[in-house]
Order: sequence, then C-alpha cells, then structure tokens
Amino acid sequence: MTIQGASPGLYNEDLAPATVRNWGPFSIFNVWTSDVHSLWGYYLAASLFLFCGGFVNFIIAIGIGSLIIYALMNLVGYAGVKTGVPYPVLARASFGIWGANIPALVRAVVACFWYGAQTAAASGAIVALLTRLQWFDEFNKSSHLLGHSTLEVICFVVIWALQLLIIQKGMETVRRFQDWAGPAVWVMMLILAIYLCLKAGTFAFTSDIPMEVLLEKTKDAGVPGEPGSWTALFAVAAIWVTYFSALYLNFCDFARYAPDNAALRKGNIWGLPVNLILFSLVAGVTTIAAYDVYHEVLLHPDQISAKFDSWFLAALAALTFAVATLGINVVANFVSPAFDFSNVFPRQIDFKKGGYIAALIALVLYPFAPWEGSAASFVNIIGATMGPIFGVMMVDYYLIRKSEVDVSALYREDGEFRFQGGWHVNAFIAAGIGAIFSSILPNFTNWLPAWWGVYGWFFGVAIAGAVYYMLRTMALGAGARTAKA
Repeated sequence: MTIQGASPGLYNEDLAPATVRNWGPFSIFNVWTSDVHSLWGYYLAASLFLFCGGFVNFIIAIGIGSLIIYALMNLVGYAGVKTGVPYPVLARASFGIWGANIPALVRAVVACFWYGAQTAAASGAIVALLTRLQWFDEFNKSSHLLGHSTLEVICFVVIWALQLLIIQKGMETVRRFQDWAGPAVWVMMLILAIYLCLKAGTFAFTSDIPMEVLLEKTKDAGVPGEPGSWTALFAVAAIWVTYFSALYLNFCDFARYAPDNAALRKGNIWGLPVNLILFSLVAGVTTIAAYDVYHEVLLHPDQISAKFDSWFLAALAALTFAVATLGINVVANFVSPAFDFSNVFPRQIDFKKGGYIAALIALVLYPFAPWEGSAASFVNIIGATMGPIFGVMMVDYYLIRKSEVDVSALYREDGEFRFQGGWHVNAFIAAGIGAIFSSILPNFTNWLPAWWGVYGWFFGVAIAGAVYYMLRTMALGAGARTAKA
C-alpha cells in the first residue's frame, strides 16, 4: 500500500501497511510454535514446574497464564490486522511520530538481549553434543576466550551467523522457515519424553522430587512462598504471562499479514493456550522422568540429551533444538528490531540492515552473558521494562481511539500525531510513572515488597495505562471546551 504524501523520514516499503495478507491460521500458529519451542522456552517451563510442587498445580498455573496470553495477543493482533502497520508505526499514534522511536528502540534493545540468550542456548546444545567426544571435551576444558570456553565461543558465532542467512530473503522466508522449524521440535520433545519415560520404567504425572531439592533449586528466583503454595502458583502464572511481554508489543508485525481476525483467532487459539499447555505438559513429564532416571534436576534439554547412551539420538536432539531456537530468534528477536531500527532511520536502514544491527549488538553482549542465572528473574526484569509501553498503547488504541486510527496520518509529519513537535508528552509521562513502579523501584531499591518484581509487568501496564487515560481524557476535555468557546 502506497501512502500518498508520506514524509520520507517516516516511510519506506518495509514500514508501509501490508498489502499481501497470506498468513493464514497455520502460519500464525507457527509463530507460537517457533516462539515457544526452543531451549529457552523449555528451560523456563521446566523451571516454573519446580515452583508448582506437582503436576496438577503446574497445569493449572500455566493454563491460567496461557488464557491471559491468548486474550492479550488478540488485542494486539486485531490492531495489526485492521491497520496493517508494524509495531513502531502503530506506536506513533500514542507516542507521536518522532516519540515512537523511543519505545521502538526499547523493544529493539530487549530483542537484542533475547537474541543473545537464545543463540547461547542453541550453541550450548551443540557444545553438549561435541563434548561427548574426548578431544572436544578436553579442548572445552583447557581453552578459554571472552569469559567462555573457546568451543562455546566458536559454536555461538557459528549459530549466530547461520541466522543471518534466514533473514536475507525477508518476511516470506521467515514464514516458510517457521512453518517447519516449530513443528520439528514438537517431534523431538515427544521423543525426549518417551525415551526418558521408557528408561524410568514409568509414565508419571506426579512428582517425587523432594521438597528440599525444590527449595534449593528455587531459592534465588525471587518467587514468594514454598513450591506448591498459592502464592507460588500465582507467581508462576504471572511469570508465564510476562515471558511474552516483548511479543505483546510487536505481534502486530506478524498479525498485519493475516487476512482477517478470524484467521488470527484460530491461529492464536491453537498456538497459545492449546500449544502452550501441551508443551508445558511435556516439559513437566520430561523433568520428572529425568529426575527418576538421573536423580538430579535437569532443566536444560541439552543437559538431558548429553546423557543419552545413543550418540545418534543425542545428535538428533541437539540439532533439532538448535534449529528450533533459530526459529524463535528469527520470529521474536530478529523481525522486531529489524522494523524498529528501520523506523528510527527509514531512509538509511531497511528491514535487513535493522536485523543485522540487532545481531551485532547480541554478539557484543555475549562476553557479558546477562541472560545467565535464574530464568524467572531474567524474564521479570526484561518484561518489566515493556509493560508501561504496552499499557499506553492499548489504552490509546482501544479506550481513547475506539480502534479507529487514520493510518495515512501515521506517515505524515504534519498530521494529527505530531502532538508537541512530534512527541506526545502525556504518553511519556504515563510510561515514565509506570516504569518507576515496574522497573526502577523494585530493581534499584528495597522500598517495595520482595514479591513486587514478579508482577512488575502487570504494575507497569496498569499504572501507565491509568495515568495515560487520565491525562489524555483531561487533554481532550480541555480541547473540546476551548473549541466550544
């Protein structure tokens, strides 16, 4: 779609409203299989299982969280289907044509962190496979570089480079890649679970992991209450919802290619609550079986596959998980910053160049590995930074504008979204207040209860959204009184 009179500083072909709408329910479904079915997704699900203390509790907590995720993704997705624009362009409606660059860059930087985390997880699976061989094992132990073993660095760089090949052909290649990469890991997950259950001699839905082991494994995650308590279950549901905080912002990057809301809902219902619950169920069964077989809590699939007697099965598992992790990186952490960086400099940066910038930043972050440590803590810290932006955007789109946006004005410097010189001050005030309570106070002070950080994303959404609604309503009321006078 060509926007007549679009300003060059706000428009290029990648940022234009989508004209080809060929992402049906299966492609939308596979956005989620690619996003969830990764080593990091499994690691988080297995970690959350420990907080639940039992299988029924786990499915209840994950199920509630998954239904909330489904509802939120539909809210974002409907905006993408109706407007056809990517996230950074939609953000112009609430933050202003130039102000939208700030939430775009926040999302882009978060994607770079996740890009590094997922690439490290994928390369870790390859390292686990190679170290089954004596020469690689000795090399891994004896040679170090950039704070990691040299073998880890080599594998990281190789996986990092492979992802660049996928993005070269644009969004249609992303769609084709995810259509087979996501389902592939489902097959491997089932093989992993069946193998361990056969080795354990039982198919268990009840956990026999001792409470003292659960307490030891979960003590540093910041989750309130003992494993299995109601406070822990609420926290699990909240962390699961927060895990998707980045995609709440930019799911319209994919939804805009769907033909209608019905296709979006169908893809989302299978890809989110159904797929998430089944994936978590398999992760839980695998965690129990792995403990029964190896008598230790193994949260990473590559840790489990490294113990397989069959080298072929271990290789199949490592390669499948690595490919699946490439899938999530392309979908969740390559596409978004590609559009986000392009939005900031549309005349200099297109979709591909934006993706390359994100990949380069992830490479620079690797020596510091900020993603290492507790999965729950990492998710909460990352998620809390994006809650206020989401709150402002959703309140603006649904409560202030009633789902009606002048799309052409999103690409014009002199249109209704210019606000104060291209910046919407009220949006930044609201987001700033939300960020104080979602990120700044819980992470840099002890003024708030210890459990507050677990719900940081929710507080950010609610507080920023409420403040924005109040400020925007007051501004519109004042404008109406001035016009009447």
